Amino acid sequence: MTGAMKRVLILAAMGEASTGLALLIVPSLVGRLLFGEGLIGVAIPVARVTGIALIALGVACWPGTPLVGMLTYSATVTLYLAYVGYADGLSGILLWPAVVLHLTLTGFLIRVSISDKKTKT
Repeated sequence: MTGAMKRVLILAAMGEASTGLALLIVPSLVGRLLFGEGLIGVAIPVARVTGIALIALGVACWPGTPLVGMLTYSATVTLYLAYVGYADGLSGILLWPAVVLHLTLTGFLIRVSISDKKTKT
């Protein structure tokens, strides 16, 4: 990877992660700034899941392994979706299967990460 490409990826990673963090913390404000309307109702948790995905994309684009970005997304979205189901009482038919799916995927990603580290040593 060239130095210029590395710098552009770092810049893109910082931009996506910053936007993701804003969506996670103040989703309605981001909606207002982008679309001229604040987000309400179910749009808030959807925006936060999008924020988690953008943070993970930023991590994946940072120089290193994309596995860390996917692990970041899967683990964080598992926790957030479970929180939404318990604390906010939002629960569609696919919420809990999605939590289980992401929990399983997180386990697989951790296992692969550990295996990869053992292989390198």
